[in-house]
Formats: sequence, structure tokens, C-alpha cells
Amino acid sequence: MDQMEMTGTPWLDQPVMLHSSRADSCKLSPAQCAYRNSHWRYWYEADHVYALSTVYFFIAVIGVCCIGFCGHRLVPASAREKSWWRKSVASIRFLSYRRYDVTAIRWHTPSLGVSVLLATGAVFFLAMTLGPQPYYWPNTPTVSYGSSPPLATRTGWMSLACLPFMIILPTKANMIASLTGVSHERLIVFHNWVGWAMFVLALIHTFPFIVVHIGKGDMVTQWNTSVVYWTGVVALIAQAYLQVFSLRFIRDRFYEFFKATHYLAALVFVLFFFIHCDFRLSSWDYFIATGVLYTLSFLYPQIRTYFEFGLSNHASFTMVSDLALKVTIPIDTEWRPGQHMFLRFVHMGIHAFTAHPFTICSVPVTRDGKGKSKLVFYVHPRGGVTGRLAKAAAQRPGFSVPVLLDGPYGGVQGRPLYTYDHNLIIACGAGAGLSLPFVMESLLRSAWQARTGNKRFTSKIQVVIATRDPQLVQWYEEALLEYLEENGLEMVPDSLEILVYQTGRPASKTNSTSKDPERSNEKPNGEYQVKRLPISVFSGRPDITTIVRDATLQPGLSVGIVACGPREVLKLVQDEAAAAQLRVVRSKSGAHEVYLHSEVFS
Repeated sequence: MDQMEMTGTPWLDQPVMLHSSRADSCKLSPAQCAYRNSHWRYWYEADHVYALSTVYFFIAVIGVCCIGFCGHRLVPASAREKSWWRKSVASIRFLSYRRYDVTAIRWHTPSLGVSVLLATGAVFFLAMTLGPQPYYWPNTPTVSYGSSPPLATRTGWMSLACLPFMIILPTKANMIASLTGVSHERLIVFHNWVGWAMFVLALIHTFPFIVVHIGKGDMVTQWNTSVVYWTGVVALIAQAYLQVFSLRFIRDRFYEFFKATHYLAALVFVLFFFIHCDFRLSSWDYFIATGVLYTLSFLYPQIRTYFEFGLSNHASFTMVSDLALKVTIPIDTEWRPGQHMFLRFVHMGIHAFTAHPFTICSVPVTRDGKGKSKLVFYVHPRGGVTGRLAKAAAQRPGFSVPVLLDGPYGGVQGRPLYTYDHNLIIACGAGAGLSLPFVMESLLRSAWQARTGNKRFTSKIQVVIATRDPQLVQWYEEALLEYLEENGLEMVPDSLEILVYQTGRPASKTNSTSKDPERSNEKPNGEYQVKRLPISVFSGRPDITTIVRDATLQPGLSVGIVACGPREVLKLVQDEAAAAQLRVVRSKSGAHEVYLHSEVFS
């Protein structure tokens, strides 16, 4: 019934078909046949009962997120000012921002909202796995209900149904990201967890067969004569490799090796999984769906690269400090502050085959502006391709290589950051360059408002940078002065404040982030003012918690926050942003709206 004989080829049954037959004849008693053919037990309909239910579950979750995304975008402006709307948005943002630390195992949990979705998925899979009975057929020497244990059957189909979603979730251009408004890099967490669900279901699918055949005493015979078993084991080994190496503490340590072998292991997994399924019922339909969705997700950025950006772009490289590599690409395209591009450097050996994400640290020229836009990236060189590029730039400043572009992706969701009354940008470590496009945008808008006589309230923009790079202030100031000169801007708005904390130097005693009315007249040891631009430099580390709390406690204002840095820093920002959402929900004193966009940059 549910175990096909391998004839004609050691790989697939003959003749090969898209779907195996559903023809069935029960030779048991009427009562036994009714038991065997019931909704939750019938092998010939198991794909419809369990696999399609899993697909419907995923679609339902995506649909709910899509409704929320579309509702947020389409809601009338008048409704946005209502208290009930602000509290509703604040409640959802609280779920998105609040995270917890499990210190015993050094684990940073996903956001509360993601945890709720994961818990919902766990309840669904547990219910579908453990709810239906029996787990094993009550076979006897004279009565056989089937050779595939019901527990193995249902978990196998649910695991297979996860495949299309698991494969397309991490792709840069996929329909899930388009429907939900969640950028691809934020869907990676679901890619990982769907992979774990699929892996656990695959293990539960495997063990009942081992139990049954060990009980029969023919486990060795099955292994030696049936290709189904060893193809399943190969697929399981490849999947185990992918899941174990996706663990953060392993992936971070062996990132280059994992990145190089990830696609090979995934190919082995899918290939042997495909052979293992052997066109049983509708099993190959899920591989077809996976192939179509992945192909579309893969081809879109490739076509965009070749037809929108072309093949003639070149990237030039300059070391602006010992810890920062500047990458410049002249190009005619549009992007928003906070977005990132994928770069594929041609003529870089094996690295030419992989795309590397970099945050854009510039803004495009305006429609009335002269010259060509420039994509600028400030990269902290490490191992791999960035290390090679930094070494070459140190030897030959300004050298260039051909580059293929893909993007832009990500960025601030919803309305632009400058529409909030108070902008707070926190950038730490290698992510310091993320703040530049927001500052440039602020300078340009302030100059435009001054020229047109627009009396609209100008957002206050506060930039906090923590860095070990002693030369950051120099290249940061040069980037802003170059932008001012290129755009003919002479005025720097009073609403701009840039605080740079150099963590490589001992902290000064007056390194406080509290509001002090007398501090503007003080120039203590460890602090100095950069001429022309409002850049203040301090020694030590900033008090991130206090900075965010002070910003979000301003009554009656809307606050937009962008944070980029290590997970520990983001955790502090997210906790305070979540606390601000609770104040909105409870109608307590403070900002009436707080938005947070965060990026991990270790």
C-alpha cells in the first residue's frame, strides 16, 4: 500500500509519474476498513489532510500579517491621530520590540511578536502530530493495516509541506516580503525556525520506521534493499548539517566556511529528499512549487542587476582610516536612507560568485541637483573579501574593480524618519556610517525650507556614535563637508546634534548623557567641539538607556529611532522603545508615538 517496490532502476519506481495512484482496496473486515480509512488515518489521503493543512496554516499567518501591513498603509490620515489607533499601533510595536535574555544559556530570544508566531506554529505542529491516534498500527500476524506508521506518515507530509516556505523565506526578492512589508533580512529568523520544525518533523518521521522494522527483525534487510531508507538518511544528514551550523555561536565562528558550503548542502538535501519522496501521491507537487517560487525569487534580482544597473559599474576603494574602508560607486538610481545593497565584486576569485550586503552611507542627488549620484559604503574590514579589498586599497588607494549591484533593500518602513518630531540615530562600531544619509537628508531639507520660506517645524535630529576608530571624526566630518559643498549648502541647522563617543579612550568624569543646561559652556578634558559642524567628541561609552529614555519621555512628540550596532546595544534600545510603547498604551506622560528601526551590525 504505502511502500513501493523499487524495480527497473535503483533510484525511482517505474514508470515514473507525477503522482502515484490512489487506487485502494481494503481486504479487512468492514469495521477494520472503516477504522483504517478514517479521515486522520487514511494513507491515500494523508497528503491532503496533513500537507495541505500545513500549507493553509502558513498562508493564514501570512494573510494576517498582510492584512495588518495593508491596513497600516491605507488607514486615513484622520484615523492616525485617534487615540485608539495610536494605542493599537503601540501594542503591535511593543510585540515587535520587546525581547528577553535567557542568561543561563546566553540566549537572546526573538521579539515577543516573533515568539508568539513561533509558539503558534509549535502548537499547530504538536496538535497535528500528537493529536490523531494511533501512533502505530495495531498490526498482528494475521491483520495488517499498513506498513507505514501513522505517526511517521503525518509528520513526513507536514515536513514536506514546510519545504517551499523554508526555501523562499531567505531569498532577497520573495512574495512573502512583498505581501507582509517585512524585508528579507528580517524573515531569516522564520527561515531558521521553519527549518528546525521541518528537521524535527523529519526525525519523528524516521524513528517509527526504525522501531517497526527492528521489531520485525528486518531492519538490516530494509537498509540493504530499499533505496528509500538511505536516501532519507542522506537528506537527514544534510539537513542536520544545515541546522546545526545555523546556530549563532557556530555560524559566527565558522561564517566563511558555512557560507561556502551552505548551498552545496542545501542542494544535496533537496536532491535526495526528491528521490526519497519517489512521486508518492502529490509529493512532487511541493518540489515543483518550491522550484517555481525559488526560480522567480532568484531571477528577479539577476534581471534587475543586468537590466537596471548594467555590467559597467566600477567600485573604487580608499582606506579612510585603519578601521574603515570607503567604497564608492557612481550610479544613476534612487534609494532611501537606511537601505542596503548587495555587491558582487568581479575579478575577486571565489568571492565573485557571492553577493555581500553593505549599508548605503550616502543619499542620491536631488532632481534639481547636478552630477551623478554615488553609492558610498563605509566598511569595517574583516576576513574574506573585505579583508582582501582593504589590503589592496592600502597598497593602491583609489583602485577599482567591476561590481554587480542588487538592491536596494530594507530601510525605514512606513513614513520617512524626518516626518517624526525627534530623530534619534544610534550607530555603534562598524555601523557608524548608517547615520550619514539621515544627517545628509536633514541638512538638505533644512536648506530647502530656508530657501522656500517654509515655516514647517524642522525635526530635531540627534546622532549618537560609539566607535573604537580614533579617526572616525575626521572621515565622518569630511563626508558631511563634501556633501555640503557638492549641494551648495552653507547653513547647518541648530536642530542637528552629533555626539561621538570614542570607546578606545578612558572615559572622562563629565561623560554624562543627562540634560545639563550648563554643559554647553563646558569643555572638559576628553571633550572637544569640531568647527562648523555640531560634532561633540567624548571618551568612554554612551549611556544608551538614558539617551533613548530621555528622547521618548518628551511629552506630545513623535520620535523616530534608528539603531545599528551589536546585539547588546540593540537590546538596550529595544527595551526602552518597548517601554515607550507601554506608556502610549497606558496614556502615560511621554511621546505619543515611538518608531524603531534596528539593524544588527556586530
